[in-house]
Amino acid sequence: MHPYRTKTCGELRKENVGQIVRLSGWVHRVRDHGGLLFIDLRDHYGITQCVVDPASPAFAEAEKLKPEWVVRVDGEVVARSAETINPTLPTGEVEVRAKAIEVLSEAKELPLPVFGEPDYPEETRLKYRFLDLRRENLHANIMKRQAIIWSLRHRMREAGFFEFQTPILTASSPEGARDYLVPSRVHPGKFYALPQAPQQFKQLIMIAGFDRYFQIAPCFRDEDARADRSPGEFYQLDLEMSFVTQEDVFDTVEPIIRGLFEEFGGHKAVTQKFPRIAYADAMRKYGTDKPDLRNPIEMQDATEHFRGSGFKLFARMIDMDANTRIWAIPVPGGGSRAFCDRMNAWAISEGQRGMGYISFEKAASGTAAEADPAGKGPIANNLGPVRTKAIREQLGLRGGDAVFFVAGMPKEFVDFAGRARTKLGSELGLIAADRFEFCWVVDFPMYEWNEEEEKIDFSHNPFSMPQGGLEALETMKPEEILAYQYDLVCNGVELSSGAIRNHKPEIMEKAFAIAGYPKDGLEQRFGGMLRALQYGAPPHGGIAPGIDRIVMLLCGEENLRQVVMFPMNQQAEDLLMGAPSEVSDKQLKELHIRLAPPPKKQ
Repeated sequence: MHPYRTKTCGELRKENVGQIVRLSGWVHRVRDHGGLLFIDLRDHYGITQCVVDPASPAFAEAEKLKPEWVVRVDGEVVARSAETINPTLPTGEVEVRAKAIEVLSEAKELPLPVFGEPDYPEETRLKYRFLDLRRENLHANIMKRQAIIWSLRHRMREAGFFEFQTPILTASSPEGARDYLVPSRVHPGKFYALPQAPQQFKQLIMIAGFDRYFQIAPCFRDEDARADRSPGEFYQLDLEMSFVTQEDVFDTVEPIIRGLFEEFGGHKAVTQKFPRIAYADAMRKYGTDKPDLRNPIEMQDATEHFRGSGFKLFARMIDMDANTRIWAIPVPGGGSRAFCDRMNAWAISEGQRGMGYISFEKAASGTAAEADPAGKGPIANNLGPVRTKAIREQLGLRGGDAVFFVAGMPKEFVDFAGRARTKLGSELGLIAADRFEFCWVVDFPMYEWNEEEEKIDFSHNPFSMPQGGLEALETMKPEEILAYQYDLVCNGVELSSGAIRNHKPEIMEKAFAIAGYPKDGLEQRFGGMLRALQYGAPPHGGIAPGIDRIVMLLCGEENLRQVVMFPMNQQAEDLLMGAPSEVSDKQLKELHIRLAPPPKKQ
C-alpha cells in the first residue's frame, strides 16, 4: 500500500463500498456524537467523512486530533444510511470506518479558522496566506484562475498566436506609472527596470516578422493599490498582431473573450457583439470611460431647457459662461420624494452642494395625468410646465420617474455625474446582475494637459498611431488629435487597453516632440525601437486584457486579493515574506548604493 494514500479525499463514491483505503489530509473539523468521533478529512480534491468508534484501535489517537493537523487514515469504505447522506458533498453517500490513524504533522493554535468563511482582518489573512488559501472559496478561486489561464492559452493557439517570453530586466519606459528599478552591480550607477508591460518587446517581435504573439505576461508598476488593481505586480494576456486594422483586432479578440466568459461565467448572458462607444460619448452619457452597460441610465444634455428660464441658479450659470452645461440623469422609478431627498443628501455627503431634481407624479391608469404627468419640486416650479414637459419628453420619462441634474463645467463635474449614475442605478436595482456587458471604448484623445507638470502629455499609450498620421500631428491642436487607441470594458471594469501602433519613425519623433521629448532624448530612451522602425516595420496593433480582473469578474469578487495567490496589501507590502525588507551594508556596497532615508517626522 502507498505510504500516504490510495485515494484522495474527493474520490470515494458508492462503488467503492467495501474497499480498504488509505487517505491523507488535513483535519477539517472533529465532531463528537455520543461517543462516535466524526472527522472531516480534507485535501485539495475534497472532503471525506471518517468515523471512529470507541472500539476502534484508532480511537485514542482520534481523540487527540485538532483542526489542521495532517493525518493518515486507514479504513473501510461503508455506505451511509439514507438519513445521513450529505447531498452537498460528492463523497456524501459514503464514509470511512477508521481502523488506524497516524499523525503526520501537528498544527499550532490557528490565527484564523479554515473551517467556514468568517471575515477576518486583511492583515491576518495576508500574513497567514497559506492558511487563508486552504479556505474553500479562496481555494476554488485560485483553481478557477488556473483553468481560465489554461483556456486562454488554448484559445490563443487556436486563433493562430505563438507564445513567446520577453525580458524581465529591461530599460525604464514612460508607460504611465512609476518603474520598479533594479540597480546593476556590474554597471555602477545604472539601473534596470522591471517592465510595466512588454510593450516595446512585443512591437519588436512584430518587426522581427513573427506575425502573431501572445504571452501571459507579468507586469510591474510602482503605484497605489485599488480594488481592481494590485500594487506591485499583475498579469495580463499580452498580444500583438501584424498587418491589422483596429477592426481586425476587435474581430480577433471578441470571440476569445466572449467564449471565455461563456465557459466560466456561470451561465450569465454575455454580449454577443461588443458595441463601439467613442470616448467623448462615453464621458457624456455615462460620466466615465469604463461604463457599466448593465445600468440603463444614460445622461443627456439639458442645457437649452434652462437658458433664460425661471430657474435662476442654472440660467445665471449659463449666461456667465458659455461653456456651462446642465446634464440630466433620468431615473426610471425614482420619483418618490423620500428617494429624491435621500439622493440629494448623498450628493452633499460626496462634497457637492446637492443634486437638484424633478419628480413626475404617478397618476391612475387611463387618466390624462398618466399620459402627461406633472413635474414636482423646486426646479419644476421655477421652470414652469412647458419646459418641464419638454425635459420629460426628451428623456422619455413617465409618471413615477425622476430626473436629477448636475451643472457647471463638464470636466469638473463629470466624475461625480458618473458616480451619481452608478449610485442611482444601484439604489433602484436597475443594474442587471445576471449579465456580462462588454463594450469597446474608442477614439481616445492622443494627448491631455498635465496639470502637475503644466505641459502637454500622452493621455494613453505613447506608441499609438494618431488618427490622421503625421498630417494630424503637424496641423491640429494636440488636444484635438485622436488616436487609434481602445479599451475593452466589462460591467464597468476596464479589462484592457490597446492600440494600433505607430510604425513610422518620423511620426514617432513628431508625436514625442509634441509631448516634450527632444530627439536626442528619444534616441537615448527608445533607441532600440527607433532603429527597428527604420528597417521595415509592418503596421501592427494589439491589446493586453488583465488576467486578474478577468478572474475577479468570473469569480464574482470585488477585490483582486480574492483571486491572486500571494497578493500584497494596500501599502505594497508582502506580509507573508516580509517584503520590502532592509538589506545588508555588504549588499549595498556591492551595488554602489548609499541610502538617503527621508528625514524623520517631528
